[in-house]
Amino acid sequence: MSLAASATPASNPARQDADRNSRNAALTLAFAQPGDTLLYLLLPLHHDTFGVSLAEAGLLLAANRLVRIAGYGWIARLYGEYGARASSLLAASAALLATAGYAIGSGVWVLLVARLLWGLAFAAMNVATQALATAEPTGAARRSGTMRSIVAAGPVSGLVAGAIVAQFAGPRAAFLLLALAALLAFPFALRLPRGGEGRPERLPRPRFGVPSRLDTWSFVQGMTLDGLFVLGLSVLGAASLPGYAVLAAGAALALRYVAEILLAPLGGKLAERHGPRFVLTVLSVATALGLGVIGAESLWAGALWVGAVLVVMLRGLIQPIAAPVVALENPGRNRVPALARLATWRDLGAGAGPLLAGALLPLVAHEVLYGVAAALLAASAIAVSAGAKPAVTAIGESGRAEPMPPPA
Repeated sequence: MSLAASATPASNPARQDADRNSRNAALTLAFAQPGDTLLYLLLPLHHDTFGVSLAEAGLLLAANRLVRIAGYGWIARLYGEYGARASSLLAASAALLATAGYAIGSGVWVLLVARLLWGLAFAAMNVATQALATAEPTGAARRSGTMRSIVAAGPVSGLVAGAIVAQFAGPRAAFLLLALAALLAFPFALRLPRGGEGRPERLPRPRFGVPSRLDTWSFVQGMTLDGLFVLGLSVLGAASLPGYAVLAAGAALALRYVAEILLAPLGGKLAERHGPRFVLTVLSVATALGLGVIGAESLWAGALWVGAVLVVMLRGLIQPIAAPVVALENPGRNRVPALARLATWRDLGAGAGPLLAGALLPLVAHEVLYGVAAALLAASAIAVSAGAKPAVTAIGESGRAEPMPPPA
């Protein structure tokens, strides 16, 4: 069923059910995720404690993303067949085992199993949160913004509490605490709906076939904002503020989660009011300008940190918007495999970004590298709006059918 065909106003109970299901899915992920986030901080610093080398620590930190790329299609089928409750309960169990593995496991093979479990767990909960936020067209962008805000609160809380415990009791105790916290995910997973949505109404595009415009944007966003930006911030920060680079870069990266908590609901409301494609394009172009500012760090003192703050804040606004665009382009049961495909392309881009940045940062002028990245991000976002169908109708919060804004 298309959004254009769903002009019948949704009932308040339907919207309330969608709000509740989306909130419970977000809380499930928020309680399950902190162990993974803390690992990025503690494993490189305490790799000897976990019985791995620094190179093996890098492999372990990348393993969860690699298994997600391979597993998202299977996860989408699991969700479609068995529903949010079953898939989220399995995911919460895997997340608990993974976090407990960080607390008591040693050696690369034991920790690799934990990382692979977490990768599949995150894929399942990521699909569930986005699918439930967009299951009811009315208010999908608003729900997506609220969901992103709730989810981001988990990593922030885990980083703060885990870092304090690790400082005084060691990293193992910190992960044990977060494993206990992961138990709180189960009551919220149990409140999710039972039934699955069934198979897609049409054959989905192959995950690694020709990407759609939105898939291309997702790949570029992952490559530039989750890859080049994160690695480049550390490299350029070391040159810009020797002696304080770790603190400055760490603060900027922690601001990512704070930005999502504070700004994702606003991004969702903007998308609800002005149309998700239009808002995605405007914010992506603005983020591209922020990348361009970072590239000008050799020409303007302070450009690196001004650009970093701009990118982080705009990224927080953008985060909830892609899922509602997917729902517009892939209505009904086609939505879930499309969300999984979008996440796959995002992970592919985020995996390619650090590799490209590591190879090109020493060789290419920063203004050229960041300028090209900014151009790619802006062009991919403009292409998403250019490919929109003006006749598509959305359902506003009022329950009335409302025309979408024309493409930018």
